[in-house]
Amino acid sequence: MIRKLARIVRIDDVVPITGADAIDAAKVGGWTVVIKKNEFAAGDLAVYFEIDSFLPQGNPAWQFLVDKSCRVFNGAKGHVLRSIKLRGQVSQGLLLGVDILGDAGAPGDDVSEALGVVKYEAPVPAELSGIARGMFPSQVSKTDQERVQNLADELPEWSKDTQLSWEVTEKLEGSSCTFAWLEQDLHVCSRNVDLMDTPGNSLWRLAKELDILTKFSQYCATRNLALQGEIVGFGVQGNIYGLRAQKFYLFDIYDADQKRYLHPSERQAIAVQMGLDQVPVMDAAFRLPKGAASEAMDALLALADGASLLKAAQLREGLVFKANEKPVSFKVVSNKYLLKQGA
Repeated sequence: MIRKLARIVRIDDVVPITGADAIDAAKVGGWTVVIKKNEFAAGDLAVYFEIDSFLPQGNPAWQFLVDKSCRVFNGAKGHVLRSIKLRGQVSQGLLLGVDILGDAGAPGDDVSEALGVVKYEAPVPAELSGIARGMFPSQVSKTDQERVQNLADELPEWSKDTQLSWEVTEKLEGSSCTFAWLEQDLHVCSRNVDLMDTPGNSLWRLAKELDILTKFSQYCATRNLALQGEIVGFGVQGNIYGLRAQKFYLFDIYDADQKRYLHPSERQAIAVQMGLDQVPVMDAAFRLPKGAASEAMDALLALADGASLLKAAQLREGLVFKANEKPVSFKVVSNKYLLKQGA
């Protein structure tokens, strides 16, 4: 699912914030955004910008944010939207009037490109980025998991399905890595690039340490598969787990022949056969909480808070939910973690 970083929304509700005279809390799906008092009302159209949005300088509507906190991304100056807390209220994202578009559209319209908004991604260390062999293989999917706050319509339906259970795994804080076996050729990739085997490249070093080439050639033969996982540890995202080395944790396997992600049980079987570590599994057959979407979201967000299974003293980044019986999944990022990390 392509992430709509900036989109037209209809505001669900506006509620007061206890002890605050100048600000209110606006509700958009599962998101809450702090706004000025009387800036919007329930039912109003607005443009919602999700956290992680990079707002380039030059637009008067958000230039005050750039002036307050500027960051350079891909050679351009701008502002990165992060989770913050104001008067005790968590605020995630930004709401602006639809007049910034000129010609307003309909709720759900993606206006990211029209406004020049892109997703901010932290710089990748040189030893992980390496020298490009080419772009990320087109045969392999690399879509982001949808955040639970954007699933107000889907959650109630999924929770009613008595046949649907979910594998719940810990979302690790690291760097994305893909080992792909395509037409009997090994591809080692960062999130966006197919990398050359060069001295000092961490991804290729891990591929060799794990003997990925031999495992693919023995297990797959002519089958085209991609192992997708997270690299954590020394030199990666601040090494929040305090590891002395780098490790690869498998979280997905994509079948390029069938054009689908394997079900959790299929992934687990292949991981065991190949001798690969998987992301920590919290629950293999979780049932979603029933009730209104807002109540279910609150329960899942509360569940996401907690200690990492890799390091008890470290808050986990969040959880990933994958259905065991159908190809649907989503992520729940811990608000406690986001606020602590300033993310």
